[in-house]
Amino acid sequence: MKKFNVFIMIICLFVSISLTAGGTQDDSLKKDPIVVASKIDTEGALLGNMIVHILENARIAVDNRTEFGTTDVLRKSIMSGEIDIYPEYTGNGAFFYSGSDSAVWKDLEAGYETIKKLDYDAGKIVWLRPAPANNTWAIAIRQDLADAQGLESLSDLASYVNGGGSVKLAGSEEFVSRPDSLPAFEAAYGFHLEKSQLLILSGGNTATTEKAAARETDGVNLAMAYGTDGQLAALGLMVLEDDMMVQPVYAPAPIIREEVLVDNPEVESLLKTVFESLDGPTLQRLNSSIAVEGREASSVAMEYLKEAGFLK
Repeated sequence: MKKFNVFIMIICLFVSISLTAGGTQDDSLKKDPIVVASKIDTEGALLGNMIVHILENARIAVDNRTEFGTTDVLRKSIMSGEIDIYPEYTGNGAFFYSGSDSAVWKDLEAGYETIKKLDYDAGKIVWLRPAPANNTWAIAIRQDLADAQGLESLSDLASYVNGGGSVKLAGSEEFVSRPDSLPAFEAAYGFHLEKSQLLILSGGNTATTEKAAARETDGVNLAMAYGTDGQLAALGLMVLEDDMMVQPVYAPAPIIREEVLVDNPEVESLLKTVFESLDGPTLQRLNSSIAVEGREASSVAMEYLKEAGFLK
């Protein structure tokens, strides 16, 4: 009988230890998932899904909200704590902090260090290392029109518009209204597009605006574009040179709320090498897979991360 009681005690002790160990493991899993968001354009979806895949591979719980909204929506959401991390661009510091020195945003490192400090002071938002790419605002033109009129730069475009040339630009509401985008081009180069010369499309996906120019939708021959768009050549479009260097450098980087990073410090090192691998040509190629080939952003992101050795 005594042997039986000892046996029962040993079993109970083993179960207790197992439950305690299991409880510790469960406690680690009780962390709130990291809410990963992104903008609704092609590159936003690509980069957002890279973040999702890297975190999930590290066994970090994720709430996937990629293609969440526009810059304004994401900005308000991360400041309020509704989302935890998303890819942003250094050059948007000129928009977020309009009273800052405009020259600083035209240098990648200077812009990065400036927005890093300003955002931390303003809302305890931490900027992780950016990619060595420049996804700046741009205006793309149909190649046939550019060739026929000898248009290579935005200065050329201004002369063409002011001389009565027929143009119509497809862009997002953000692009046509933000002071640092189309209005900045117009002010610097001395031209103005009337409402009748604009086709304003919902969202901020340049794949949509560029397809409108390629198809001459409603007479469109100009399109809002980004510097790392991969579909331009395939659509018969070219980017007009910003010869007065109006635009800041827009280097993509993950930004994260400090309290989330403190709870998950490994996120910084996990994403550092991934973003450092994303130069301009690489992003153009990956963006093209989505915009031209019609592949899912999540699949393209996963494939790249495996090819580059970040995932097995």
